[in-house]
Amino acid sequence: MSASLPASSIRQDANVIGLVAAAHTTSHFFHLLLPSLFPWLKDAFNASYVELGLLVTVFFIVSSVVQFFAGFVVDRFGARIVLYVGLALLGLSALVLASAHHYAVLMAGAVLAGLGNGVFHPADLTLLNKRVSVERLGHAFSTHSIAGTLGWALAPALLVPIALATDWRVAFACAAVLPLGVLALLLVFRDHLQTQAESDAVASAKASGGMGAKSVAGAGAGFMRERGVWLCFGFFFVIAVAISGVKTFSIPALRELFGMSLATATTGFTAYMLASAAGTVLGGFIASGRSRHERTIAVTLGVSGAFSLVIASGLAALWMVPLLMAVVGFGAGLSAPSRDLLIRAAAPKNATGRVYGVVYSGLDVGFALGPLSFGFLMDLGSPASVFVVIGIFQMLAVVTALGVGGRTAASAERATA
Repeated sequence: MSASLPASSIRQDANVIGLVAAAHTTSHFFHLLLPSLFPWLKDAFNASYVELGLLVTVFFIVSSVVQFFAGFVVDRFGARIVLYVGLALLGLSALVLASAHHYAVLMAGAVLAGLGNGVFHPADLTLLNKRVSVERLGHAFSTHSIAGTLGWALAPALLVPIALATDWRVAFACAAVLPLGVLALLLVFRDHLQTQAESDAVASAKASGGMGAKSVAGAGAGFMRERGVWLCFGFFFVIAVAISGVKTFSIPALRELFGMSLATATTGFTAYMLASAAGTVLGGFIASGRSRHERTIAVTLGVSGAFSLVIASGLAALWMVPLLMAVVGFGAGLSAPSRDLLIRAAAPKNATGRVYGVVYSGLDVGFALGPLSFGFLMDLGSPASVFVVIGIFQMLAVVTALGVGGRTAASAERATA
């Protein structure tokens, strides 16, 4: 890193990082929009837990499909316009949910939210790669991850009190304020988010009488033949399954496994989230000073997986459980900036958006399938299995990350030979 950087460069980076972080907070807020209000929706629609869970599964299935293709659109037309559309769809989905009188309308709202959520990773990460100085990319990815964690924490913290004070419809309507407010913010500061792809798209449209010179489908899919890309997809799939277990069933699993109160189990979950955020901050500094990011991921997720298995044993004293959960969260947070930089290193030149769109769709696939699997384990009366599976999938993430890093290093050596 250079000894001194122009103040204008620092301001530009800070502006881009802040705007993208605000968008990412909104995305993760909507991950827990429906689950936060499940108690009210269950009574209002006489819905089963399976029906409520299906809403979340549909949300992530739609999001994964959109995310898979959104990267192509980002590379063709620019990340800024794609981000605008995603935020607008999230705002619309919350308003549709607020007006629902039938389960089918809830499902329509979940679909709209999934459509909007699918654009964020390819758009966000492309903007950070294109608009932030290389010297600060580690900190940019760290901030991006922290912003997502903040979104997860904010959803129940804001929506539940609103629903208690008024009703669930008002809570959904208030939720619409967040994406629409962030959209307004991004429009005001739109110049900070313009990329070359957007400028090229405008020039191409003018040159061809309003039609793009190339279709989105033709924007280059050759990278999908790369084994490393699918290793990245696999990495995000397995890590998402582990995260989904923590988010959806760690509290009831801790209660049954240790016979603890709801308040103590919730403290364990909170410890995980806070430690994850702290780990992400430190992870940004670690990632900025390293090139072999897969090694950082191997150590941090390896430790997290091991401590997940310790929790699964059920042998820990009650007072130790929040501390163990904090260690699991801290390791997961430490790995977050390194994982984003690992994917950046593996991405072919000029295919950043496409690669992020494809590989990060693995997150949504994992988030869609994980809750169903963990719910099945809980129905079998096996809360320990929840933490066993979390630990196993964190270990699988280590294996896939090492595979990605090894292939990237080998390619770099061949290029310089």
